Amino acid sequence: MKEKPTFKKLSIAEERVIVHKGTEMPYSGEYDKFFAKGIYKCKRCDLPLYKSTSKFSSGCGWPSFDDEIVGAVKRVPDVDSRRVEIICGRCEGHLGHVFEGEQFTPKNTRHCVNSISIEFEPLTSENSKKAYFAGGCFWGVEYHFEHVNGVISADSGYMGGEKENPSYEDVCYTHTGHLEVIEVTYDPSKVAFETLAKLFFEIHDPTQANGQGPDLGSQYLSAIFYNNEEEKQIAQKLIDILEDKGLKVATKLISAKEHPFYKAEDYHQDYYQKHNQKPYCHTYTKRF
Repeated sequence: MKEKPTFKKLSIAEERVIVHKGTEMPYSGEYDKFFAKGIYKCKRCDLPLYKSTSKFSSGCGWPSFDDEIVGAVKRVPDVDSRRVEIICGRCEGHLGHVFEGEQFTPKNTRHCVNSISIEFEPLTSENSKKAYFAGGCFWGVEYHFEHVNGVISADSGYMGGEKENPSYEDVCYTHTGHLEVIEVTYDPSKVAFETLAKLFFEIHDPTQANGQGPDLGSQYLSAIFYNNEEEKQIAQKLIDILEDKGLKVATKLISAKEHPFYKAEDYHQDYYQKHNQKPYCHTYTKRF
């Protein structure tokens, strides 16, 4: 049975907008001209909705975002039959409206959100960590990690080689030594590194030594780039468990300190979300 979300008690003003689909006055909300780094969550149920990296200034008087966290926001027809309403994907609280074709950003989308419908959670070194996983084409690995509770963001990029700031063409067609890697930014109070590492081993084939699925080549090899000895020991423990079960694990453990992460081109980020597709070679298989 699906668990119902826990709702916070709302003020009269919050209830007017979130429950009864009202609209706050333009330029009156606290997040209109606010651009700190972090995530924006639903005021009523705490579901992460938007990353600060998707926020932009539109001059409309309300917070504007050109993208949402995967699966967090639903679009429904507005009662006026003209606009498209956006609601929280979990509690269905009213957020605002979405508009397309305005050319504000390359994504050509504007989520016009009431400040009173959202709550900001700052991203600081004290409450976030990063983890690095290579498991074949980064599109599919990113897709799965973005759906984990406690994950703030998952970004596609390159890691492990010698060339600085490589392009996709460099990695695919020259011998850079880089792998396609996902940088996972997460809240350790909500999800542990071991949980993320277990998921990594369950969304790709860690026994394939020449790539992942039909994607063959050195850039598609399986690896965990560990930040410290604790992460290395956790990863090795999981590998030992899998090998005790009869799997011949090909995943390499590499120190992240010696290999900086280079974020991939924008068209690689949130690839499956942008194309309304699901991974073709990354499926979940329970192994633990």
